[in-house]
Amino acid sequence: MAIAIPLSSQLAFEAKPPIRVLFFDHTAALGGGEIALANLISHLDTKKIKPVVVLAAEGPLADRLRSTTETYVLPLPAGVTGQKKDGLGFASLFRVREALSVFRYVCQLARFMRSHDVTLVHTNSLKADIIGGLAARLAGIPVVWHVRDRIEDDYLPKCVVRIFRRLARVIPNYVIANSGATLRSLRPRKGTRNISVISSGCELGGKFAIVHDGAGPAALADRTELRHEPHVGLVGRISPWKGQHIFIRAAALVHREFPDARFFIIGAALFGEDQYDQEIRRLPGQLGIESMVKFTGFRSDVNRALAELDLVVHASTKGEPFGQVIIEAMAAGKPVVATNGGGVPEIVDDGQTGILVPMGDAEAMAHAICRILSDPAEARALGDRARKRVADHFTLERTARGVEAVYVAMLQ
Repeated sequence: MAIAIPLSSQLAFEAKPPIRVLFFDHTAALGGGEIALANLISHLDTKKIKPVVVLAAEGPLADRLRSTTETYVLPLPAGVTGQKKDGLGFASLFRVREALSVFRYVCQLARFMRSHDVTLVHTNSLKADIIGGLAARLAGIPVVWHVRDRIEDDYLPKCVVRIFRRLARVIPNYVIANSGATLRSLRPRKGTRNISVISSGCELGGKFAIVHDGAGPAALADRTELRHEPHVGLVGRISPWKGQHIFIRAAALVHREFPDARFFIIGAALFGEDQYDQEIRRLPGQLGIESMVKFTGFRSDVNRALAELDLVVHASTKGEPFGQVIIEAMAAGKPVVATNGGGVPEIVDDGQTGILVPMGDAEAMAHAICRILSDPAEARALGDRARKRVADHFTLERTARGVEAVYVAMLQ
């Protein structure tokens, strides 16, 4: 929903010194939410906003932010930071034996907020929402929750869903959801005004510009024929619900029609999912396509990874809250095949900017991949329309201006 800010209020806001907004995340691993946070911070108007970042662990996100942003690490116990969302347990987001350390951390974080003259707090993950939200309340500072997860029992334990929905009504002063699907999953009361949808964005120029170098990998759009070895890839952390196993099974079916196609799994297991990682690495051999599938591991140069692909596949088996990699692929002008759930239909216009397939259906996924690989002209049209859709709806500038408008509304 749009946030209307009177011009007089905007001018008054701009005339003041930049406000100090503390961004808090419980992890420094580069998951989708953390990448979105870094992107947001880098595009805020520094004449209005002075970002201060607090992370609960060291890691790549801290390293990435330190060169440009005032960044601090206040360590949380590893048992809290390492707990997976789908493993969150009995009647709480935290194990009972860790409750005391969490309480102490909340008090420490609240003292930090007060001592650093923080005007507003912006939390960025489920755990950060609870911990940072309580700390902000204790410090007497307004807090906005940025909810990037669907709060549903197909995504989280039922007890966590109930608790989080209730807390979302009493802790934050404002809630930003990354998609309409995420917003609906919070079950806000009818008429609630302190909540809105602000989609994550990505860069259109430079970083995700289409590569046209003649000899090297390029979009299908510039070829009259398919590459002799078309490259099909899935980008994202390795996790059961991200659907790498579905992608590999679809690849085995595509291989029958396109025996020279190569399939790339780009990403790594981040949150204790090594067993699944080992299982999917064995799967290509079991399906007889071992030589056709490559596991690249984590790549920080996502733009280059996308440039090396002819087609990008999204295979999540649960409704994705948003789908950052989808808009990044679309920004690069790549045709996309994506599973039809969560916030994905808000991004991909089926048949116009990509092809949507049912979740968990390897056969439907394979059919969509073959359809694109067999029709370069249609692939080009899909990629062109996808890029325009990102330009119209999913730029980082659009995201940053929307978040800044929320800050204005909160501080009036």
